[in-house]
This record gives sequence, C-alpha cells and structure tokens, in this order.
Amino acid sequence: MSRLRRRVALVLAPLLCSGALAACSQNEVGSSGDNGFVSGKGVITLLPASERKEPGEVAGRTIDGEPVSLDDYEGRTVVVNVWGSWCAPCRAEAPELVAASKELADDGVKFLGINSRDLDQAAAKAFQRKFEVPYPSIYDQQGRTLLAFRGTLNPNSIPSTVVIDERGRVAASVLGEVSRSTLVGLVEDVREGSGA
Repeated sequence: MSRLRRRVALVLAPLLCSGALAACSQNEVGSSGDNGFVSGKGVITLLPASERKEPGEVAGRTIDGEPVSLDDYEGRTVVVNVWGSWCAPCRAEAPELVAASKELADDGVKFLGINSRDLDQAAAKAFQRKFEVPYPSIYDQQGRTLLAFRGTLNPNSIPSTVVIDERGRVAASVLGEVSRSTLVGLVEDVREGSGA
C-alpha cells in the first residue's frame, strides 16, 4: 500500500467509525430509520376535561379506499391509533389493540387507525389481515392527518394512541406501545372525567 493510500485510510477510518456509531446511537434512542419518526417510550398523558381541545379534521380514505372521518363517530369515545406495518412496536401492540377494541365495543367505544408512512397499501392491508384488525384505518402515507393534532396531545411517535372523549376533544395519549389493560383503563378514566 502506498504512503498516500495509508494516510487516506488512517484519516477516513475514524470518520467512518464515528458515523457508524452515530447511526447506531440514533437507533438506540428510538429512531425508526428511513421513516423519519421516533418511537415513543410509553409516556401516558391524561388531560382534565377543562384542558381538552378538539383536533382539526381527521378524515381520509381507508386502506380499502372508503371515506372515513372522526366526525363519523360523533358522541362516542374514540381511540385513534397511529401505526405503520414497518414498525416493530406496532406489530407487538396490534393484538393488544384488537383485544381492547373488542372489550370496549359493548361500551360504545370506537377505534380508528391512522396508517402512516407505509410505502404502499398492500403492506398495510397485509398487517390488518395478519392481526385481524376489526376497525378501519386512514391510509396516510405522508403523515398529513397527524397535523390535525397540533395544539393538542400530538401523536408524534409511532406507535401513538390518542383517546377522543364523547365531546370530540383530545383527552389522553400514549406515546409508544400500549397494552390492552393500560388502554382500557385510560379509556375508562377519560369517560369518567368527560363532564366539564
């Protein structure tokens, strides 16, 4: 190896190593890689009724192409889950969400998904089939629907879950993976405190 090549190798090696370490450290704190989102750590927020606000318009076409809107569930408590088929915590929590949706159905609680950042609908459809998801999801490849939550509890990680109270206000959120028992308890807390 020539002197010049050795010098270039000696200069580039530390730079390449530091770049690789930086990429690894970003992934360790929850980066989702190419999708540009950060996974949450399971942070739960419950707002008192006096601090709750309505989101902007949450509407679009489902993964199957049907129109759907949060307004379709007026007067109901609604659980909105933001997910992507590429997201490992989303796959882990999917059976929990399905179980919670079935458990809360008798209480009139509705579920609505927002599929974010999937490159095509086929992956999202496969996810819904695999986990037998019984509720619709808005197909939102660009993540624009999430802008409706600005000024409220913003679902800025994937997965995120937001609970809308019976008056159409954002009442609670979980940033990160959620269990069935946690979600059911959170919905019950929202419903008990929706009066103001």
